[in-house]
Amino acid sequence: MMNRMLDKVSKPIKSNLEEFDVEFSKSLDSDVKTINTIVKYLVRKKGKRLRPRLALLSAKICGDVNLKTYKVASLLEILHVATLVHDDVVDDSDLRRGWPSVGRLWKNKLSILVGDYLFSKALTNMADIDSMDSVKILANLASRLSQGEILQIEKALSKNINEEIYFKMISDKTASLFSASCRLGAITATEDSKKIEALSQFGELLGQAFQIKDDLFDIVGNIDNTGKPSGYDLKKNMLTLPLIHIFDKKTDFEKKIFKLKLKMMLRKNQFNKIKEAIIDEGGIDYAEDKLLEVSRKARQEIEIFEDSDLKDALITVLEFNLIRNV
Repeated sequence: MMNRMLDKVSKPIKSNLEEFDVEFSKSLDSDVKTINTIVKYLVRKKGKRLRPRLALLSAKICGDVNLKTYKVASLLEILHVATLVHDDVVDDSDLRRGWPSVGRLWKNKLSILVGDYLFSKALTNMADIDSMDSVKILANLASRLSQGEILQIEKALSKNINEEIYFKMISDKTASLFSASCRLGAITATEDSKKIEALSQFGELLGQAFQIKDDLFDIVGNIDNTGKPSGYDLKKNMLTLPLIHIFDKKTDFEKKIFKLKLKMMLRKNQFNKIKEAIIDEGGIDYAEDKLLEVSRKARQEIEIFEDSDLKDALITVLEFNLIRNV
């Protein structure tokens, strides 16, 4: 089912994805053997490649895909891979998509340096685009990505987070890259500000929906599908939307009691009991409702475009997120 949906997303840009693969491979070349070994390991499984798909679709729905579009799509995927490498260091993760993380295999020093190398390759691509608007978007993206990660660490330490802060955090650390993918793709093909803004907002909301889905996986998913153990975010003191909603409903005393229950269950690795407690308190239902609400808003943003296989592909990305199990 999920593969069929991704095929539908790819169909109108099939030949463009092939061109993207060539550009992406060229962008990662290095004279250093260790870098090539680690980079090949990172990209051995192509994954969903949603960000380049979004850039290509956004360009094509606005006009024509061109060399700048391929440069942008490649740059965005390199940035995404770089953030994953650094994320695994920050989160002290042993697994990424079910495989040993770079940090586990090559230790954190090399992980950080390879992540930095990938960021430098993204900067090289940025120079090739030769567009001041693109540079501004990418500079803002880099700032938002960093701020989102730091805000998450800050709130994990203070354990002080509400829904407003949560959406600010996920908008920066996750949605910003989706938004930039759509915006950058669009500006390589058109100067129509309404279309560019609509696609940018679509990407922002899609990114929020994507993160909410990931948050649900931490509670109701399993390692076979998600590539990381259940309750990972809880162990790291990262409060996600289901728990934020539960705590918002409680008095200070009730919060303390519920947190103590969670701590006891975490110590005993009783993740099924944790899941049941969060379900009973309405946390999962609330997050799923928010996921649908954000997805509907995203779809509304692209109603300005005429019906086409490209518009259908963008809608399918939203639908894919709703049903995905990885």
